[in-house]
Amino acid sequence: MENDDKEKKLEEILSTVKESAEEREAKRLAENLNLEYIDLTRFAPQTQPLSLISEEESRRALCVPFNSQQREVFLACKNPALEATQQIINNLKNQGYKVQIFIVSLNSLENLWKGYQFITGRKKNITGGLEINKEQLAQLFQEIKNIAILKEKIKSFESPYISQIFEIILAGALKMDASDIHIEPEEMAVRLRYRLDGVLQDISDVPEHYYRSILSRIKLLGGMKINIHTSPQDGRFTIKTDEADIEVRVSIIPSAYGETIVMRLLDPRKIKLDLKDLGFREDDLAVIEEQIARPNGLILNTGPTGSGKTTTLYAFLQKIYNPEIKIITIEDPIEYHLEGITQTQVNLTRDYTFASGLRSILRQDPDVILIGEIRDNETAEIAMNAALTGHIVFSTLHTNDACGAIPRLLDMKVQSAILAPALNLIIAQRLLRKLCVHCKEEVEATPEQSEKIKSMMAKMPERVKKPNLGNKITFYKSKGCNECNGTGYKGRVAVAELLVVDRDIQDLISRDDKIPNANEIKDLALKKGMTTMEDDAVLKILTGITSLSEAENVIGKIF
Repeated sequence: MENDDKEKKLEEILSTVKESAEEREAKRLAENLNLEYIDLTRFAPQTQPLSLISEEESRRALCVPFNSQQREVFLACKNPALEATQQIINNLKNQGYKVQIFIVSLNSLENLWKGYQFITGRKKNITGGLEINKEQLAQLFQEIKNIAILKEKIKSFESPYISQIFEIILAGALKMDASDIHIEPEEMAVRLRYRLDGVLQDISDVPEHYYRSILSRIKLLGGMKINIHTSPQDGRFTIKTDEADIEVRVSIIPSAYGETIVMRLLDPRKIKLDLKDLGFREDDLAVIEEQIARPNGLILNTGPTGSGKTTTLYAFLQKIYNPEIKIITIEDPIEYHLEGITQTQVNLTRDYTFASGLRSILRQDPDVILIGEIRDNETAEIAMNAALTGHIVFSTLHTNDACGAIPRLLDMKVQSAILAPALNLIIAQRLLRKLCVHCKEEVEATPEQSEKIKSMMAKMPERVKKPNLGNKITFYKSKGCNECNGTGYKGRVAVAELLVVDRDIQDLISRDDKIPNANEIKDLALKKGMTTMEDDAVLKILTGITSLSEAENVIGKIF
């Protein structure tokens, strides 16, 4: 017991000596920098100044705001020369604060950091948060009516609070329903572009000194390293508005003239989870609802990146959800959070791949499983076996059309004897821009186009609701107006083809002589009443939903 007391006392003495040494070091640094030293080891942290920066930002920069008075902030710093600390100081100044710097020891910082446990809300989020209040957002929405006004607003921006231009860029993107924001440094300018309805639109040039501040701000918000400029970085943060929390996924890569920034905006208000809103025809919708209601089997959605596959599968989950079934997903990454559904995300650093994750999910007693993508034989075979053992499985695959999915899976060495009975439905889809209802204008089809349309209509099965074709066939084209920012389009709609895997298709897959190719499968499917994406596109052209030029740009030549 006596020895224990001696050891404890010795530890206390050594700790005191260490603390004293750290305080002396902090004092010397303060003298060298001609700044004031302060001991905050016994200071009671105040939550209000702490809320000015996140705990993650504070720990990275080794600085903590410990007091604030009106627009003045008292900042405790281990070393204000650090780049991360300088960025914190600049950001506070850009927000209109006068910053008073004090030199402290690491012991003081550790004491101040304890105060973060009492903070709730945006600044405690590990990925960072940017709050735009209702009044701010409403004002910006009122001012930014179109791209021309936004461009002028950025061009004429002059303010000591540089963070405001970042808010303008974000508000403009939200106002115009942009899915992505691109900030691209070039030789003579920094280019700002939005992706609107799947197409990149030039917005404005951003002054270089604003670009540097925006870049640092994004890195801090996204939990990235601000002093790394030669390696790619990924991060995410949240835009908090009164109506919704909008997740922002950030990708930054080095380029010839600086770092290129791409921000994907994941607005939960914009995701269409009602099947009727996605654009499927009534007859196709009836087929989909019948297939997703089955107790087991695999439903695949195919198409290139950005074709709306994940959104469609989310809508399926929403349609079949009820508290009596368990739904688990494995995604890369999670796009939107769905209430009542267990969502997991691929993590390669922890060996949580689609294949390993799927094996783990099956031990969780699921009824429905969503796999973000089938990429390899292992994932494919586990998915097939799950579909054959009482589970409904949804997944995606990269193929050009529905019929091409089957030879693709067979090429992955999936056994035909397993594939044939596991498959229920294969969907291939693309997204077409919808014509602006305010400015679309009628155009008469040429004689050649009319003949082609009549021929396609005649071959479509009876279940398809066809428009009445008179002597003069007309459709619509885009014109452009203020409502659609001059593009002629507003919003997007799915164009799709559905391959129902019935007994005849199963027999074709299972034959022993050779692997069936996509054309063989398509010929049989057409005989059994399948409509193609081209058919679906023509129907949407004739009803004025989209234009011929848009359809041919996305799915290829039709006429």
